[in-house]
Parts: sequence; C-alpha cells; structure tokens
Amino acid sequence: MSHLEPEAKIFACSQSVYLAEKIAEQYGIPLGKITMSKYSDGEFQPSYEESIRGLRVFIVCSTFPTADNLMEMLLMIDAAKRASARHITAVIPYFGWARQDRKDKPRVPIGAKLVANLLDAAGATRVMTMDLHADQIQGFFEKPVDHLFASTIFIPYIESLGLNNLTIASPDMGGSKRAYAYSKFLNSDVVICYKQRKEANVIDTMELIGEVKGRNVILVDDMIDTGGTLAKAADLMIEKGALSVRAICTHAILSGGAYEKIENSQLSELIVTDSIPLKKESNKIKVLSCAPLFAEVMHMVHHNNSISGKFIM
Repeated sequence: MSHLEPEAKIFACSQSVYLAEKIAEQYGIPLGKITMSKYSDGEFQPSYEESIRGLRVFIVCSTFPTADNLMEMLLMIDAAKRASARHITAVIPYFGWARQDRKDKPRVPIGAKLVANLLDAAGATRVMTMDLHADQIQGFFEKPVDHLFASTIFIPYIESLGLNNLTIASPDMGGSKRAYAYSKFLNSDVVICYKQRKEANVIDTMELIGEVKGRNVILVDDMIDTGGTLAKAADLMIEKGALSVRAICTHAILSGGAYEKIENSQLSELIVTDSIPLKKESNKIKVLSCAPLFAEVMHMVHHNNSISGKFIM
C-alpha cells in the first residue's frame, strides 16, 4: 500500500451522505466514491469505485425507515467483504428498529435482534452507533459494539446556556436512568413524567413526579418521533410553574405532525443531533453535529486507542 494512500476509507449510504461528508472532513480524508445502479423496479446495487483491498472501511448509514437505508447498508457491507476489505465497521448514528428490542406482546418480532443478525451475516466486523433506544441491544451482536453517548455533545451546550435553578426531566419512566445521569453530572434536580398510552404514539394520561415550580427544565430523551410526549410534558410543566422548558433528543425522527406540535408547544427550544436529516427547518429546533464525535472515535478505533475518554457519562 502506498504511503500516500489514506489509512482508512469512509463511505456513505445515499441518505447519510450529508453526515458522512462532515465526518470525513473532520477525520481528514475525502469521502470514498460509490456509484448506485438502479433498476426500473426499484432494485439497487452499490459499487465501490476505488480499491479497498486490505483496508479498514467505515460505512456511514443511519437506518431510519424506509427499509431501503438498511438494505443499502447490508449490500455495501457485503460488497466490501467480497472486495477483500480487512475491517468493515458499520457506522450507524441512528440505529433504526431499536424500539423493537423485546416481545411486549405475543406474536411480534424482536426487530433489533433481527437487524443485528443481518449486519453480522452481511460481514460487519464492528458496529459503531449512538444512544441506542435500549442499552441491551449491544448484547444482540457477536461483534464489538462502540456505543457512543450524545451527552458528549449536549452537556457543553447545556452548560453554555448558564441556566439557574436547573432541573433535568425524563418524559417517561424508561428514560429515568438517562435523566439521573445528566442530573448527577450537572448537579441538578430530577423530575419524571409518568404516562400511560392507549396505543402507539397516543398518550392517554400524563402525571408529573417532582417539583418544577420556579425551575428551568430540560427534558432528556434518546429520540423524538411524533413529538406528542415532549409537547404534552412541556405544557404540563409550564402549567405547574416552570420558568422554561427545553428538550434535548439525540435522534430527530419528527414524523407525522411533529413539527406543528413542537411549534405550538410550550417548548422554548428543541436541541437534536444530525444523526437523521431534518425534513424542514424550525426556529425552535437547534441542530448540534455528531460528526466530530464519530470522526474522533473512528480515528481512535483505527489506531487501536482507548475510546473511554469520550464518554462524559
């Protein structure tokens, strides 16, 4: 291998080029070249337009629906394996299908485990992701998993706000561990929202556990989908006397009427990462890039350096 050749190569699936370009720029190498052949029936075939024999390949792809993103990732991994890449790291800033991490009723799949099996079968030798919906998904893989935390990105921003009487909140019981971790680091109080659903994405009732009167509240969650939970939580907290309510959510899915709900809610700001591209702009939504974090960890992994220093919590 020529000394002029890059030490590693970074490639991207179609819907994640916007993020991969920033990661490659932070890493210090150009984004690798791929062509995508498409058939009239919708079938597609990726092709690497440069040699990857014996190299470490990073493939960047957030696997949010549709399933084309996941399928494109699998095909690119398979192509890299057949092109004799030495290491193939699936870089998945947003790990789609992660909400299906268990059987919550009879006769349903465990989608997250299926996706892990598919990545293993395709030939990924390592997986790198951020803020999984459930930590135990790491155990679904037989290969090493680097599970990064967006707290590395969010905490400096929270500190820059200089908020007095800060309170960290979880929008549901499942996120209480995350909220307590933030509160411990920021030396703040914690409140928890208790909600009951009639069905998926539809909240029946919500109650607040803790005091928010006279407090500046920051809701912490791993993702925001329809926005119903956060909007309802913000409205409830302002009703209970909170001075302000912000939300930090790693993955901005923002489906359905999410943008309208955010705009019409009592949230003063929603802070997200660019793990998923925004469908449209909003004055209430601030995007912090996760590209520097991924680029630095990818560099550490390639050089077999410890990445533990990148975990704030």
